[in-house]
Amino acid sequence: MGEFKHYTVMKNEAVDALDCKDGLIYVDCTLGGGGHSELILQRISPNGKLIAFDVDDDAINAASERLKEYKNLTIVKNSYANIKEVLKELGIEKITGGILFDLGASYHQLTKAERGFSFSKDAPLDMRFNQDSDFSAYDVVNNYSENDLVRIFSEYGEERFSKRIAKAIVDRRKQKKLETTLELANLIVDCTPKIKSSIHPATRVFQAIRIEVNQELQNVKNTLNDVLDLLEIGAIMSVISFHSLEDRVVKQMFKYHSQRCHCEKNQMICNCPPPKLELVNKKPIMASKEEIKENFPSRSAKLRVAIRV
Repeated sequence: MGEFKHYTVMKNEAVDALDCKDGLIYVDCTLGGGGHSELILQRISPNGKLIAFDVDDDAINAASERLKEYKNLTIVKNSYANIKEVLKELGIEKITGGILFDLGASYHQLTKAERGFSFSKDAPLDMRFNQDSDFSAYDVVNNYSENDLVRIFSEYGEERFSKRIAKAIVDRRKQKKLETTLELANLIVDCTPKIKSSIHPATRVFQAIRIEVNQELQNVKNTLNDVLDLLEIGAIMSVISFHSLEDRVVKQMFKYHSQRCHCEKNQMICNCPPPKLELVNKKPIMASKEEIKENFPSRSAKLRVAIRV
């Protein structure tokens, strides 16, 4: 399998926010390298329970080895989007302690060349978190209509040259399908204006395709709402996001469920149900300078925390 490289972002901040207590049930929605899970397990042992989700075999294998001493851990190979069904199967009615989301792709996924998340090395167009899935970046790039490509590049990549890039992809694939990350990256470089920027011209498009392949924003939106019914009163949600689109979903959902009233201004009597969440931090917690020095991608991480009320 090779070495599993993973840096646990805001490990202490995210787990401190959960206020872990022995004897309660916790969920780690993205096991990854097991850094957050290990810290949670240290704090809830011997009687607490941790359920950890991941769809990535590399992550599951590495974390299973790292955490093999803990008998109170259940690792589930499944998407956190299916949390309701999985907890029901495990006979768990309520998450009594808290839940942690560490969203987006892991360092291992982004840097392992053959996974096709990056254009730093040539690789097949893949980008699947779940290697068992039949749908990959290849399908998006070669089968989506020009309009759909424009839509995902604009919405998920906030790419200002979406139309130009989508047209170039469609023109190219009439002659020959795009197979690799470098083919796609070079095409984007060739069809967009040369501008001074610290980020590579293909960065936003690759992000957009990755989000589409893994249905990241839809999964976050659906799951955050599903989780509200699963959380016991007093249980805590701790969510780390890495780009503005994810953070916006989390922020809006937290804001909506922590408001006392959603009535129109001209409505005389309020019939709104009581809020389901209380915000712990109105502004997101950011990684420390020390952490950013050690792991530069941490600079974009934002942590939001709320309590079920």
